Amino acid sequence: MGFVKTYEEILEHNKEHADFYDAEMLTLVWETESGVIEKLLPPPLQPASKPAVVAFLANYPSTNFSPGYLESALLVSASFDGQEGFYCLSMPVTNDMGMAGGRERFGYPKKMANIAFQREGNTVVGWTERHGIRFMQVKGNLTGKINDNSAMDEILRFGVNPDGEYSYFGFTFKHSPSPVAGEAFDYPPRLVQGETVFRPRIFTFAEVEIEVTPSEFDPWHEVPVKHMLGGFYSVGDNSMLRGQVVAEADPIEFAPYAFLKWEWATS
Repeated sequence: MGFVKTYEEILEHNKEHADFYDAEMLTLVWETESGVIEKLLPPPLQPASKPAVVAFLANYPSTNFSPGYLESALLVSASFDGQEGFYCLSMPVTNDMGMAGGRERFGYPKKMANIAFQREGNTVVGWTERHGIRFMQVKGNLTGKINDNSAMDEILRFGVNPDGEYSYFGFTFKHSPSPVAGEAFDYPPRLVQGETVFRPRIFTFAEVEIEVTPSEFDPWHEVPVKHMLGGFYSVGDNSMLRGQVVAEADPIEFAPYAFLKWEWATS
């Protein structure tokens, strides 16, 4: 296992999917202010039939591609060519290989962060911090209920199945800044569609809350909570399947949205 790999080593580590074993997750779903999601979606993505925001905090103790790590994410509902899913705005992680694999292969906007995840009894708490700013803090009370019981159909509409396997589709943009002066990208930004499968062994609906602190580096506050629908806590095995490139974006149109993975230095 040196700088240069053999073909046998490459084939051995060419996984068909990324597996997360005993993944522990707290997921939150809310409605945001009118027009927020539309403003955040790069073309050719379109708003979904019903707008929603999803955030999660996860502890991955073991995977088939790297040592275990923690992760959080912020996603908004979106649609492309009739397929509804979630566009990822932010995905902080605590492991460099977890970051590199998601960024380089799929285009996930991953950045290194400090993340905490703790369960005590029927309470789950956690936070994510970068540049000394704890920009999100979450809490879940595992009561078996959600914040708005009339919104249960909305939670289940996202494919959630508390009694067995379920999945969701995610959208990301894979793009690379060009080293050539006057050129924005190495190639036209590519819209990637992928599917993640969840096989929970433990599943509990939860009354959840999130507190966001403004940060120029991680602006989760730009997707405010208008109405918290609820959430759920799960423990099980997840598989992120191979994605597919479903479209290319116009470089000029995409340029304003191309800064989820990078941030400008402050003077």
